[in-house]
Amino acid sequence: MSLNFKKFIKYVEERNPNEPEFLQAVAEVTEDLIPYINERHPTWSDLKILERIVEPERVVSFRVTWLNDKNEVQVNRGYRVQMNSAIGPYKGGLRFSPTVNLSILKFLAFEQVFKNSLTGIPLGGGKGGSDFDPKGKSNMEIMRFCQSFMTELYRHIGPETDVPAGDIGVGEREVGYMFGQYKRIQNNFTGVLTGKGKHWGGSFIRPEATGYGLLYFVECIFENIDEEIAGKTITISGAGNVAYYAAEKAIHLGAKVISLSNSTGTLHDPEGLTLEKLSYVTTLGRELSKYPEKFKAASFHAGKTPWHLKCDIALPCATQNELDAEDAKQLVKQGCVCVAEGANMPSTAEAIKIFHKAKIHFAPGKAANAGGVAVSGLEMSQNSIGQQWHAEKVDARLKGIMDNIHKTCLKYGKEEDGYINYLKGANIGGFIKVGASMKAQGLV
Repeated sequence: MSLNFKKFIKYVEERNPNEPEFLQAVAEVTEDLIPYINERHPTWSDLKILERIVEPERVVSFRVTWLNDKNEVQVNRGYRVQMNSAIGPYKGGLRFSPTVNLSILKFLAFEQVFKNSLTGIPLGGGKGGSDFDPKGKSNMEIMRFCQSFMTELYRHIGPETDVPAGDIGVGEREVGYMFGQYKRIQNNFTGVLTGKGKHWGGSFIRPEATGYGLLYFVECIFENIDEEIAGKTITISGAGNVAYYAAEKAIHLGAKVISLSNSTGTLHDPEGLTLEKLSYVTTLGRELSKYPEKFKAASFHAGKTPWHLKCDIALPCATQNELDAEDAKQLVKQGCVCVAEGANMPSTAEAIKIFHKAKIHFAPGKAANAGGVAVSGLEMSQNSIGQQWHAEKVDARLKGIMDNIHKTCLKYGKEEDGYINYLKGANIGGFIKVGASMKAQGLV
């Protein structure tokens, strides 16, 4: 029996009410997968491969109780969504943010399944986190929270079961506190978390990996059309690790980066950011508005995103659904030729349709920002053999992985008119190995 997209989405909506982010992610993927399955693998519809892949294998929700510095009891909620383990142990970050809810974590875990598959590393997909907000908390409060969080989470993870990493609100400090608690409870030193410090099992260039990988993917896009990044003008949203290292790598490649942003607004430097200017940005914290006080040609646009600025390449690196249809129209009007996602699902479905209609090179996050999980996978490999590879080796492996992801997208995303639909290529390319593995493993 062939699959029908509208009927399938209605089925998912009925089973997952009030989960808009998850439903958006499912629709984005299955719009490409259903025609592919009907044409190439019709028996997979009888096996309910799609119905199974949108259903998490396990969702764990738990209470996290901890003491603040005033000895007041605080209560948060923790989650781990173990989405799919058909090709390997669950792998995906932990996010600490007051915006965390089950819909967001399910969408992230679902995307992670395809992203991890694209890397070529045998990893399943998962995601987790808490509605805990680390902003404004002391180091001791963060440590107590992380220890309490891991006191429950440790039951559900392990180096051959589920290997979490960092994400928004979870950096090397938080990973360290959680790793220490896991080690204390389990009485062993194992690679159960990635994003660890370099002195205790971490990998070189892990903080840089997502931003660097994003630019390596964009570099592949331009090489495919016999052009280069050097001399191109780039707008970037966000001001965290991904945005910072994407800007750094873009500058190294000869591009002109003119923006960074956060929730307060957008910093615009028409002369272009330099490595010195980037270093200065790190001293400002969230006060990007102070940048023009030192660099007079720059301006700060309060409450605005950078998509109104003229550019050749746009890199949304902040958060989901930050770039909408109006932003997309503005980018097309101003001659933008490439949009590559550094964040997870930062472009709305309407924006993506506009990019495709305009034949803009649009690279979805599941392909373009896979560098982070790729190096996390390399960290797991190093842990398993008791080695630490030098930065140059890790960087070369990362570049090779991003090149292979690009080749996969070309293979499955080329349209009849020659246009490369990178979203379609990533969706199908990331699905094939997972679907075949689910079929081979029976009803699990």
